[in-house]
Amino acid sequence: MVRIELDKVTKRIRKNTVLHEVTLKMHEGRIYGLQGVNGSGKTMLMRTVIGLIRPTEGSVSVNGRILGRDMEFPESIGFLLENPAFLGQYSGYENLNMLAGIKGRALTGQIKDCIRAVGLDPEDKKKYRKYSLGMKQRLGIAAAIMEEPDIVVLDEPTNALDESGVRLVQDILRREKARGALVILSCHDIGILRELSDEIFRMEAGRVVEHICLNDERQEEGGDA
Repeated sequence: MVRIELDKVTKRIRKNTVLHEVTLKMHEGRIYGLQGVNGSGKTMLMRTVIGLIRPTEGSVSVNGRILGRDMEFPESIGFLLENPAFLGQYSGYENLNMLAGIKGRALTGQIKDCIRAVGLDPEDKKKYRKYSLGMKQRLGIAAAIMEEPDIVVLDEPTNALDESGVRLVQDILRREKARGALVILSCHDIGILRELSDEIFRMEAGRVVEHICLNDERQEEGGDA
Protein backbone atom coordinates (compact mmCIF):
# COMPACT_ATOMS: atom_id res chain seq x y z
CA MET A 1 0.00 0.00 0.00
CA VAL A 2 1.35 3.41 -1.01
CA ARG A 3 1.02 6.14 1.57
CA ILE A 4 2.40 9.66 1.95
CA GLU A 5 2.51 11.50 5.27
CA LEU A 6 3.49 15.11 5.89
CA ASP A 7 4.18 15.90 9.53
CA LYS A 8 4.22 19.61 10.43
CA VAL A 9 6.06 20.52 7.24
CA THR A 10 7.33 24.09 7.21
CA LYS A 11 9.41 25.60 4.43
CA ARG A 12 11.09 28.98 4.68
CA ILE A 13 12.84 30.65 1.77
CA ARG A 14 14.90 33.57 3.03
CA LYS A 15 12.42 35.40 5.26
CA ASN A 16 9.29 34.03 3.61
CA THR A 17 7.39 31.06 5.01
CA VAL A 18 5.91 29.34 1.95
CA LEU A 19 4.61 26.27 3.82
CA HIS A 20 3.49 26.45 7.44
CA GLU A 21 3.10 23.31 9.59
CA VAL A 22 1.35 21.26 6.91
CA THR A 23 0.18 17.90 8.25
CA LEU A 24 -1.76 15.49 6.04
CA LYS A 25 -2.01 11.86 4.97
CA MET A 26 -2.69 10.33 1.56
CA HIS A 27 -2.88 6.76 0.30
CA GLU A 28 -3.19 4.78 -2.91
CA GLY A 29 -6.29 4.54 -5.08
CA ARG A 30 -7.44 8.09 -4.40
CA ILE A 31 -7.19 11.49 -6.05
CA TYR A 32 -6.19 14.37 -3.79
CA GLY A 33 -6.98 17.85 -5.05
CA LEU A 34 -5.04 20.95 -4.00
CA GLN A 35 -7.18 24.08 -4.14
CA GLY A 36 -5.99 27.65 -3.74
CA VAL A 37 -5.05 30.82 -5.55
CA ASN A 38 -1.62 31.38 -7.08
CA GLY A 39 0.94 31.67 -4.30
CA SER A 40 -1.10 29.66 -1.80
CA GLY A 41 1.56 26.94 -1.62
CA LYS A 42 0.15 24.24 -3.91
CA THR A 43 3.18 23.89 -6.18
CA MET A 44 5.59 24.17 -3.25
CA LEU A 45 3.73 21.35 -1.51
CA MET A 46 4.01 19.23 -4.65
CA ARG A 47 7.75 19.94 -4.89
CA THR A 48 8.12 18.82 -1.29
CA VAL A 49 6.29 15.53 -1.92
CA ILE A 50 8.37 14.85 -5.01
CA GLY A 51 11.59 15.51 -3.10
CA LEU A 52 12.70 18.51 -5.13
CA ILE A 53 12.86 20.66 -2.01
CA ARG A 54 13.49 19.76 1.63
CA PRO A 55 11.37 21.07 4.50
CA THR A 56 12.97 23.56 6.85
CA GLU A 57 11.09 21.78 9.64
CA GLY A 58 8.95 18.65 9.78
CA SER A 59 9.13 15.61 7.53
CA VAL A 60 7.69 13.96 4.43
CA SER A 61 7.55 10.17 4.40
CA VAL A 62 6.62 7.75 1.65
CA ASN A 63 5.71 4.27 2.87
CA GLY A 64 7.34 5.09 6.20
CA ARG A 65 10.65 6.25 4.71
CA ILE A 66 11.56 9.89 5.19
CA LEU A 67 12.60 11.90 2.14
CA GLY A 68 16.05 13.40 2.51
CA ARG A 69 17.04 10.89 5.18
CA ASP A 70 16.04 7.37 4.13
CA MET A 71 15.86 8.17 0.40
CA GLU A 72 16.28 11.16 -1.87
CA PHE A 73 13.13 10.77 -3.94
CA PRO A 74 10.06 8.50 -3.97
CA GLU A 75 10.96 5.28 -5.76
CA SER A 76 7.98 5.26 -8.12
CA ILE A 77 6.65 8.67 -9.12
CA GLY A 78 5.60 10.52 -12.26
CA PHE A 79 4.96 14.25 -12.31
CA LEU A 80 4.21 17.33 -14.34
CA LEU A 81 5.13 20.60 -12.64
CA GLU A 82 4.44 23.94 -14.27
CA ASN A 83 5.63 23.96 -17.90
CA PRO A 84 6.90 20.69 -19.42
CA ALA A 85 10.39 20.80 -20.94
CA PHE A 86 11.82 18.40 -23.50
CA LEU A 87 14.59 18.43 -26.11
CA GLY A 88 13.45 20.57 -29.01
CA GLN A 89 15.29 18.71 -31.76
CA TYR A 90 13.54 15.38 -31.11
CA SER A 91 9.99 14.16 -31.67
CA GLY A 92 7.58 13.44 -28.86
CA TYR A 93 8.17 9.70 -29.03
CA GLU A 94 11.96 10.15 -29.18
CA ASN A 95 11.87 12.34 -26.07
CA LEU A 96 9.80 9.85 -24.07
CA ASN A 97 11.87 6.93 -25.30
CA MET A 98 15.03 8.60 -24.00
CA LEU A 99 13.37 9.27 -20.64
CA ALA A 100 12.17 5.69 -20.44
CA GLY A 101 15.71 4.46 -21.02
CA ILE A 102 16.85 5.93 -17.68
CA LYS A 103 14.93 3.40 -15.57
CA GLY A 104 13.97 0.89 -18.25
CA ARG A 105 10.45 0.51 -16.86
CA ALA A 106 8.42 1.52 -19.91
CA LEU A 107 8.52 -0.58 -23.08
CA THR A 108 8.04 0.78 -26.60
CA GLY A 109 4.41 -0.32 -26.67
CA GLN A 110 3.65 1.39 -23.36
CA ILE A 111 5.24 4.64 -24.51
CA LYS A 112 3.23 4.68 -27.72
CA ASP A 113 0.02 3.80 -25.87
CA CYS A 114 0.55 6.72 -23.48
CA ILE A 115 1.17 9.10 -26.37
CA ARG A 116 -2.07 7.95 -27.99
CA ALA A 117 -3.90 8.24 -24.66
CA VAL A 118 -3.17 11.98 -24.52
CA GLY A 119 -4.32 12.50 -28.10
CA LEU A 120 -0.97 12.61 -29.89
CA ASP A 121 0.41 10.40 -32.66
CA PRO A 122 3.49 8.35 -31.63
CA GLU A 123 4.50 8.11 -35.31
CA ASP A 124 4.48 11.89 -35.78
CA LYS A 125 8.01 13.01 -36.68
CA LYS A 126 7.37 16.66 -35.82
CA LYS A 127 10.10 18.08 -33.57
CA TYR A 128 9.12 19.13 -30.06
CA ARG A 129 10.17 22.73 -30.71
CA LYS A 130 7.36 22.96 -33.27
CA TYR A 131 4.71 21.68 -30.86
CA SER A 132 1.85 23.95 -29.82
CA LEU A 133 1.41 24.70 -26.11
CA GLY A 134 -1.39 22.14 -25.94
CA MET A 135 0.74 19.44 -27.57
CA LYS A 136 3.57 20.15 -25.13
CA GLN A 137 1.16 19.82 -22.22
CA ARG A 138 -0.17 16.52 -23.54
CA LEU A 139 3.35 15.14 -23.94
CA GLY A 140 4.18 16.21 -20.37
CA ILE A 141 1.19 14.25 -19.08
CA ALA A 142 2.22 11.21 -21.11
CA ALA A 143 5.70 11.40 -19.58
CA ALA A 144 4.20 11.46 -16.08
CA ILE A 145 2.14 8.29 -16.53
CA MET A 146 4.13 6.17 -18.98
CA GLU A 147 5.93 4.09 -16.34
CA GLU A 148 2.72 3.41 -14.39
CA PRO A 149 4.15 4.99 -11.23
CA ASP A 150 2.69 4.47 -7.76
CA ILE A 151 2.43 8.25 -7.28
CA VAL A 152 1.24 10.70 -9.96
CA VAL A 153 1.60 14.45 -9.33
CA LEU A 154 0.04 16.84 -11.86
CA ASP A 155 0.20 20.62 -11.45
CA GLU A 156 -2.48 22.31 -13.60
CA PRO A 157 -2.56 19.53 -16.22
CA THR A 158 -5.44 21.14 -18.16
CA ASN A 159 -3.47 24.32 -18.93
CA ALA A 160 -3.47 25.16 -22.66
CA LEU A 161 -5.83 22.27 -23.46
CA ASP A 162 -9.04 22.52 -25.44
CA GLU A 163 -12.27 20.88 -24.33
CA SER A 164 -11.38 17.49 -25.83
CA GLY A 165 -7.98 17.62 -24.15
CA VAL A 166 -9.57 18.34 -20.78
CA ARG A 167 -11.84 15.31 -21.19
CA LEU A 168 -8.80 13.17 -22.02
CA VAL A 169 -7.06 14.32 -18.84
CA GLN A 170 -10.15 13.49 -16.79
CA ASP A 171 -10.29 9.99 -18.30
CA ILE A 172 -6.57 9.46 -17.70
CA LEU A 173 -6.82 10.48 -14.05
CA ARG A 174 -9.74 8.14 -13.47
CA ARG A 175 -7.75 5.29 -15.01
CA GLU A 176 -4.71 6.11 -12.88
CA LYS A 177 -6.88 5.99 -9.77
CA ALA A 178 -8.52 2.74 -10.90
CA ARG A 179 -5.17 0.99 -11.28
CA GLY A 180 -4.31 2.00 -7.70
CA ALA A 181 -2.12 5.08 -8.11
CA LEU A 182 -2.03 7.85 -5.53
CA VAL A 183 -2.82 10.99 -7.52
CA ILE A 184 -2.14 14.57 -6.39
CA LEU A 185 -3.78 17.19 -8.59
CA SER A 186 -4.01 20.96 -8.73
CA CYS A 187 -6.42 22.64 -11.13
CA HIS A 188 -7.68 26.20 -11.40
CA ASP A 189 -11.10 24.89 -12.51
CA ILE A 190 -12.83 24.14 -9.21
CA GLY A 191 -15.57 22.17 -10.98
CA ILE A 192 -13.06 19.74 -12.48
CA LEU A 193 -11.17 19.51 -9.19
CA ARG A 194 -14.31 18.61 -7.27
CA GLU A 195 -15.49 16.17 -9.93
CA LEU A 196 -12.24 14.19 -9.93
CA SER A 197 -11.02 14.39 -6.35
CA ASP A 198 -11.85 12.09 -3.47
CA GLU A 199 -10.45 14.64 -1.04
CA ILE A 200 -9.46 18.29 -1.37
CA PHE A 201 -6.95 20.22 0.70
CA ARG A 202 -7.69 23.93 0.42
CA MET A 203 -4.61 26.08 0.90
CA GLU A 204 -4.09 29.70 1.87
CA ALA A 205 -0.71 31.36 2.45
CA GLY A 206 1.11 28.04 2.78
CA ARG A 207 -1.39 26.50 5.20
CA VAL A 208 -3.99 23.79 4.74
CA VAL A 209 -7.07 25.63 5.96
CA GLU A 210 -9.71 23.06 5.02
CA HIS A 211 -9.89 19.32 4.34
CA ILE A 212 -12.92 18.29 2.28
CA CYS A 213 -13.89 14.61 1.90
CA LEU A 214 -15.96 14.60 -1.27
CA ASN A 215 -16.88 10.92 -1.06
CA ASP A 216 -18.68 11.69 2.19
CA GLU A 217 -20.55 14.58 0.54
CA ARG A 218 -21.56 12.42 -2.42
CA GLN A 219 -22.83 9.66 -0.13
CA GLU A 220 -24.92 12.19 1.78
CA GLU A 221 -26.35 13.56 -1.47
CA GLY A 222 -27.15 10.02 -2.60
CA GLY A 223 -28.87 9.34 0.71
CA ASP A 224 -30.98 12.50 0.44
CA ALA A 225 -32.10 11.43 -3.02
